[in-house]
Amino acid sequence: MLYIDTHINDFDLQEALCSVTPQRREQALRYKNELDQRLSVAAYRLLCRALAAEYGITEQPLLAWHEGGKPYLPHHPKLHFSISHCREAVACAVSGTPVGVDVERVRPFKESLARYVLNEEELQQVMQSPAPDMAFAKLWTVKESLLKLTGEGIRSDLKTVLQSHQAVFHTVVGGGGAFVCTEAYLQQTDV
Repeated sequence: MLYIDTHINDFDLQEALCSVTPQRREQALRYKNELDQRLSVAAYRLLCRALAAEYGITEQPLLAWHEGGKPYLPHHPKLHFSISHCREAVACAVSGTPVGVDVERVRPFKESLARYVLNEEELQQVMQSPAPDMAFAKLWTVKESLLKLTGEGIRSDLKTVLQSHQAVFHTVVGGGGAFVCTEAYLQQTDV
């Protein structure tokens, strides 16, 4: 289930830092600027809300990380989650199956970046779009949500990532077109 919160500036940061686990507080305070601290706290609080709403888990979860950096819930090994944030929103997906989520701000289209991360077919699709900035943001979040789902991270070859995995994507445009959020699940295959 996908959760998105755009109210990043609507809470007292110092109060929120005192209300999260020491683990999350330490992670948030590693960021030097207030916005990044807010995003870290807001993403964690959204995870807490999602776990409570979907699974009745009311205690604040401790997180652990797999070798590749993908976070997991050691006290709830059958539950999966993914969190992401940008300046406009934080996003969280929770599920009983592996899941990945990415949220990105829609930025002015840069062809050089698109050529670096898109294959020829994807590049043509974006270039022919009436809104290349939005088309690129959608493709980027699809790719990154898949890489977060698999635990590969963006170290993988971004041009071929969609060809190497069968996945189902759900994309949402929010903030009046200011951001794009995509969640990814592995496609179930019939045996």
